[in-house]
Amino acid sequence: MLTTLQTAYSDTCAADLAWALGREPLPALAVLDLELGGAQLQLRLLGASHQVLLEEDGGTCSETVACIPGSSTPLPLGVAKRLGDWEYEFAARVETLSAGSFAGRAQELLALVTDHPHGLAGTFPGSPHAFTAMLAQRSEDQVGWRTWHAYPQEGQLVVTRTRVGVRTPVVAP
Repeated sequence: MLTTLQTAYSDTCAADLAWALGREPLPALAVLDLELGGAQLQLRLLGASHQVLLEEDGGTCSETVACIPGSSTPLPLGVAKRLGDWEYEFAARVETLSAGSFAGRAQELLALVTDHPHGLAGTFPGSPHAFTAMLAQRSEDQVGWRTWHAYPQEGQLVVTRTRVGVRTPVVAP
């Protein structure tokens, strides 16, 4: 699903993104509710990036990647945490592209997400290549999502990948 976000594109940058687990739902400009094999997943586009809410088997997870005023947790390259019976894994990277490469990559990603039944993308007014896009999937005992945050004025694309799955118990030989 592709939407135009009804908010002004602010001149934020990739370095302003922060990461947080466990935040309450923040005001969203666009929402996609999904059911993936028993898991309830809500993809949320914020004026300042994204939030994902996951609920399955009584457990919950809330991930926020956004420009959060006053946040002191910068975007990490990777995180692995135990959340109750779940294993949470997060990874992020920043791609710096030339103007031509950036435009092509932006079009490719928006087409991928727009045409996917578990995808949500929002473009900001004023720049067709300023967007946030999210894509969710289920694989066996894991729910995952990928996100892309585009900053065309810098030629930067922030890419994240998250997996949440049931912890596999260690069996002694």
